[in-house]
Amino acid sequence: MGLELYLNLLSQPCRAVYIFAKKNNIAFEFKFIDLSTGQQFSEEFGKVNALRLVPAIKDGDFTLGESVAILKYLACKYQAPDHWYPADLQKRARVDEYLAWQHATIRYQGSRIFMFRSLLPALTGKPIPKDRMDEALEDLRKSIQIFEDKFLQDKPYIAGEKVSLADLVALVELMQPLSTGIDPLEGRPKLIEWRERVKGDVGKELFDEAHEKMMKSKDFANALDLNSPTVQQLAQKLQKKYK
Repeated sequence: MGLELYLNLLSQPCRAVYIFAKKNNIAFEFKFIDLSTGQQFSEEFGKVNALRLVPAIKDGDFTLGESVAILKYLACKYQAPDHWYPADLQKRARVDEYLAWQHATIRYQGSRIFMFRSLLPALTGKPIPKDRMDEALEDLRKSIQIFEDKFLQDKPYIAGEKVSLADLVALVELMQPLSTGIDPLEGRPKLIEWRERVKGDVGKELFDEAHEKMMKSKDFANALDLNSPTVQQLAQKLQKKYK
């Protein structure tokens, strides 16, 4: 049995896994998981990932969840070029440092803005209050400042001279608010140059392909069946998570 990737490209971690696999010519079968219909709660998917989250992979009899673990696994198993997850201990530590930090900062905050400006208003029929939106934008702004000052500094990439898993993960996360019309890097020329470098390293065509559905997320939100119990359950869950 070959490698199977269980993905939904509206999810930024899924996009990172998809881009990495395609960029490195890793053969896989794409298994689309429709989150809007609750497919992640199916018995079949539960056998792949009991956490009921995407991305997930099935490699023969081996299954794995959590995007960071998946990216490292693929980089090591398929012997991706060293710059993605360097053998050099200190460079690898820089990659790991960013990947450990981003979960509760840029990832959550970028997702929160996406939810506030796109999905939650569509699900609830109500706009997010301005004070909550302003707070979300300020939280992301502070994290991006830390990203620039601490993680990128004056280097072309997070781990030094070449693109790594850390750069890929960072960029797909920062695309989430961009899809709602807010460019989180506006007025930050150093980070805009970094963004274009990473896009170039990945390949603009592949990058745009992976983000095509994301950039049309309004169509997805408008197509939701608001009377569906699954969609109503999703709305309640997201309202609790993104306060």
